[in-house]
Amino acid sequence: MEKLRFLNEAHVRGIRGEYGTPAYVYDEETLRAYAKALLATPNAYGLTARFAMKALPCTAVVQIFSGMGLQVDCSSGYEAERALRAGVPPSHIQITAQQLPHNLQELIEQGVLFTACSLYQLDAYGNLFPGTEVCVRINPGLGSGHSNRTNVGGPAASFGIWHEHLDEVERIRAEHSLTISRMHTHIGSGADPDAWHTCAQMSLSIAAKLPQVRTLSLGGGFKVGRMALEPSADLQVIGNRITTDFEEFYAKHGRKLHLELEPGTFLVANAGAIVCTIIDVVDTGANGYNFIKTDTGMTEVLRPSLYGAQHPLIVVPATPEKRGTMDCIVVGHCCESGDILTPEPGNPEGLQPRTLLEPKIGDLLVIGGAGAYCAGMSSKNYNSFPEAPEVLLTSKGDFRLLRKRQTLDQVIANEIPL
Repeated sequence: MEKLRFLNEAHVRGIRGEYGTPAYVYDEETLRAYAKALLATPNAYGLTARFAMKALPCTAVVQIFSGMGLQVDCSSGYEAERALRAGVPPSHIQITAQQLPHNLQELIEQGVLFTACSLYQLDAYGNLFPGTEVCVRINPGLGSGHSNRTNVGGPAASFGIWHEHLDEVERIRAEHSLTISRMHTHIGSGADPDAWHTCAQMSLSIAAKLPQVRTLSLGGGFKVGRMALEPSADLQVIGNRITTDFEEFYAKHGRKLHLELEPGTFLVANAGAIVCTIIDVVDTGANGYNFIKTDTGMTEVLRPSLYGAQHPLIVVPATPEKRGTMDCIVVGHCCESGDILTPEPGNPEGLQPRTLLEPKIGDLLVIGGAGAYCAGMSSKNYNSFPEAPEVLLTSKGDFRLLRKRQTLDQVIANEIPL
């Protein structure tokens, strides 16, 4: 069975008493540890480390990372505005988005950086800011996400300019007198240093055809083991592997490329948990399943329903006591058959029971690995459930509320009755 990481049972009971459930909880020490690991990544000619803000767009988390020297990658103009409001310097904010911000000109004029993710975006930027520098995102023709729903490279992904369209990139660049000084790729390469070597080699081969490029971003996609037996990326090993690639590029092309990395999951996944309450325990007979019903689900963590993603699940008794175990399916509180927290790995339509401490109504359940793509990517307000609060376990050992629980009045605030 999985174990609690940065929380203990007393913490869990105290969180429910102070903030109610469900509640997101983040650990400042874990956030800082992963940030330090990223900043210490070996490199050949300099490193810029960015936080992919979409993973956890919480103001306090952004401020912690920014204060440590991390910059921010934003997936929309709205995220860029949130980063600005959090106090991140404009020059430390980069927009890499599917949709052009409605206020792109205003953001760029403030000093925010921009990555063109299509030929149309590059042309639009050139019309607004001829004669300036820009970054382009290139789809190198390969992706390695753990499923088609997380794959951001290759012919089945719309992200970036297809690598065979560099002639069009050059045409647009020349038309607007742009300098393409930065290039971005992102295929999601997991924990295998050899996969990152392949990613670097592919990206460098494209950068060789863009002679003005001085910075190469390899994106994120560093594997983090949420479950105890899952592997995690070692940035020291990966960094040393790709350092050699950058050095070989310099020897061949005479350019010392600056490295950028912009992970999201790596930095925050295991720094977060959801504390929820077991609201019911039911079964479907001798040939069926035992079900644990919780007061959370896809309204706080959509990943299991969307990807068949696996998260650690730990039952915490309402009062300390010894118990046996039970094989259970854990489900959410939504009126939705897909609101499952124990799907088969990689198969959101399958069920895979977990061996957990025998549950009782009123116990607590902790969902681990919930720092990345949970609060920022949930089906919030489905069934009209309000957003859960966010809480920080500080480095001093106390808890601090980062975001209040939403009220029903706030849920319906923008509705206009007949």
